[in-house]
Amino acid sequence: MVVLREIIGAELRKRRQEQGRTLREVSSDAKVSLGYLSEVERGQKEASSELLTAICQALAAPLSEVLSAASGEAALRELQAARLIGRTRTAHILAA
Repeated sequence: MVVLREIIGAELRKRRQEQGRTLREVSSDAKVSLGYLSEVERGQKEASSELLTAICQALAAPLSEVLSAASGEAALRELQAARLIGRTRTAHILAA
């Protein structure tokens, strides 16, 4: 199952690390606790639209770009899952 919060969190973490910034720096700029930002990046918490906007602004990353990248990754994972399910069904049919 594709979990969007995990994909968005990974995208935010990737962008932060590409900038060479720490969680502390970004959490301060976004005015969110360091622990909460860490949970968002790890996909453990789902950020509200307001919080997501604040994090994106702190990263100087347009929200639309972050969501577009996350959408592309979600589509890729869905396709991979569909292919895997198709292979599993074919294997079950052949085994019967």
